[in-house]
Amino acid sequence: MNSPDPSGVIRADSRGRERFEVLDGIPTTESLYGNVLAKSYLSQNRFVEMSGKCTFPVTVNRTYHLSWDPGKKVTRPDGSTYTAPNPQSDTVERSYDYTIERSYSYWVIDNLEVYKISEAALWNYAFEGGGIRIRPAGYQPPSFATSKTSGFTPPSPPGSVEAPSRSISGGRSKPGVPTENLKSYAESVVKKVKVQNDSFSFNGGTVMNGSPTEQTGLMPGKIPVAARIGENVLYSPGNLIPMSKTNRADQPSTGTIYYSLMSGNINGGADVSYPIYGINPVTVHTPVVMYPDISDDRAHNQKTNPARGRSAVILDRPFTVEMPNCGQHTNYKGYGYNDYFKYIGSKQVRFPFDVYSESRTVFYPKNTWIEVDKARESFLFYLPVWVDEGYYEVEFMTVAHNAPGGASRQINANLDLNHHVAYDTVPVDVIGRVYDLRVTDIADYNWETVFRASPGAAAPTGAAYWVGLNGIDGGKRGNLAPFTLPIRPGSHPLYRNAVVKTGYHFKFDLKTKGNMFGLRDSIRITPSFYFVGAQDGSRIPVDLYYHAGQRSYVKIGSAGDRVQRYVILNDRLRHVPAEELIDTALYKYDHDYSFDQIAGISRSQYVQIYMQKIARQKSPVGRFSLLQLNSRIRTLIGPKRGIPAGVDPARANASVQKWYGEYSLPADVYAVKAGTNVAEFGRTHNGLTDRSPIFLRNGYIVVNFNVETVRNEENGRPHLQYIHAPLMNQWFDMEGFGRQETDSYGRRFSFMDGDVVFYEADRSSRDDFRSLVTH
Repeated sequence: MNSPDPSGVIRADSRGRERFEVLDGIPTTESLYGNVLAKSYLSQNRFVEMSGKCTFPVTVNRTYHLSWDPGKKVTRPDGSTYTAPNPQSDTVERSYDYTIERSYSYWVIDNLEVYKISEAALWNYAFEGGGIRIRPAGYQPPSFATSKTSGFTPPSPPGSVEAPSRSISGGRSKPGVPTENLKSYAESVVKKVKVQNDSFSFNGGTVMNGSPTEQTGLMPGKIPVAARIGENVLYSPGNLIPMSKTNRADQPSTGTIYYSLMSGNINGGADVSYPIYGINPVTVHTPVVMYPDISDDRAHNQKTNPARGRSAVILDRPFTVEMPNCGQHTNYKGYGYNDYFKYIGSKQVRFPFDVYSESRTVFYPKNTWIEVDKARESFLFYLPVWVDEGYYEVEFMTVAHNAPGGASRQINANLDLNHHVAYDTVPVDVIGRVYDLRVTDIADYNWETVFRASPGAAAPTGAAYWVGLNGIDGGKRGNLAPFTLPIRPGSHPLYRNAVVKTGYHFKFDLKTKGNMFGLRDSIRITPSFYFVGAQDGSRIPVDLYYHAGQRSYVKIGSAGDRVQRYVILNDRLRHVPAEELIDTALYKYDHDYSFDQIAGISRSQYVQIYMQKIARQKSPVGRFSLLQLNSRIRTLIGPKRGIPAGVDPARANASVQKWYGEYSLPADVYAVKAGTNVAEFGRTHNGLTDRSPIFLRNGYIVVNFNVETVRNEENGRPHLQYIHAPLMNQWFDMEGFGRQETDSYGRRFSFMDGDVVFYEADRSSRDDFRSLVTH
């Protein structure tokens, strides 16, 4: 039997427009097509020539007419004799017997097997169940017909034949009858044998002609060589690669084509099959990518030295996580830079710190793999305020939908098909805040009614002067003019010309978020000074001088500037809430002391000691040139309710801090243009007096604060900046500090970020005391 010469391919749909090159890779859930080509049918046959001879006895009869003339003596009348004619005749019949042969041959079908295509099977790991079976479509099997018409028909035997008679003259004697070969006459009367082949037609053509013929049947032809089937006959598209198939390279392919014996076979045959060699292998490789990002909250990054290459995430603020479904994969056909959402089983992110969901309704403890909606690419999370500041690596992974348990991972994309997970990390910097600076009290009697319910009373009005009209993140705070910094002409709600006199202190507080609850953490405030003219509002930087005991004209910030400043936390007019003091005392009891230091003192006892004694002690905070608000004048005001299980409530409460301070200029203070050599002036002008012309009058001395946070006493490395951070200015950008103002007299003032209080250069607290002296 002839070979079907089968061939097969397994490729990615659609044929002719294949989306993937299966030798390189094709993902699960994509589809394959199988295509087999082969001969449209198979056949084998054996035609046998049947031959023989027929013999026929034939008698040939011939009549011989004999004639002769022996003459006879006749006497003439004259007595003479002469020989006269004496013709004689005779008839003889003679029979000749012959055997005549007639040969014959004809063709019979001794064996005939015709096979039609039944199906093909292709086997490869990528197929559901390991393989597919392809039934023919649009296939026309061959048509054929046979008939047992073969045989021979001898002619009717003639028996005898009469040969034409023959005359034989013998002369004078009677001739003899010759022996003749009259076979030709016998041959002539015996006809040829009639024969018939078997009849066989194939696809409308005659292979064996069964029409009657004489003596020899027609030579049969051959079954036509089968053509190859069309490409659509054994074609099976749309075979999805199931998700259950893990990645595997170069999976071998095998195939078989099956032919079934058609009815009408003669003398044998059975269904047959043939292997299909040379089918291409298939590589299953489901691609996933992970090129994540985390929003860099530069607009709220107050770090003195922002970290390069790290996204800033700010405590108590939302942040955005980007987990795109598209990205660069291997540059195979169908891969490359693409959207790989179709192949994602799950997308997950793991934070090494606690986070909330966008709505803050779901809490995720640190180091929890969080599965997100794989269809989305951007996600909002919220950073709890109690997370420790510092550097972290946030982990991301995209898991292919065909990943087995314990699947391994590769950075950015699973370029190596042994991995089913794309993984990456994003470095972040968790950063705290410094904010909400406000002035809460001014000792100047003219300002008493602004801050206190009645003269001489301690009860507060609740009034405070904030940096601006906005809160920590730029939203409206709710305070109105004139209760914004700096405190200047026009700031007093009743007296439009009221300005703070030198020598009077102002109380202020501010807040921080983050890791500013340590014993050695502090707020560093560096004052600087300016003089603003009362008439034109012109502004220049100045140096300040004051008298200290027997020392005259001591420059603020010089080596001789040694006046120490103090703050009492639980001061009568500071109005620190009892809850703050209690929370702070409990935290200190639990975290700031060793067992030996507090042995024998209960928590409740310590709270009383703290509130009644420790918090009422004077705490040194620096000098006129530098304030260092330390842990002794700091309270803890972080959240106390709604703390998720597993979070230390004390740590949460400690995560927001409030710092209390106060500041004043000396009562007798003298301002000179910055850089003025006061000593040289005195030497060349017969000494200095309080009325020397180098001292600026008729204006205001502006106290400007530069506020920084210091962690762990690293004063040379301030952590956060209120104003001068490289990326943002909390004072102006967020809290909305106003940089210009026109007072009720029509004077236009320009302010600088950090301006807190305008002091009247020509009036001192001593003036108030002098007014009480009896004349």
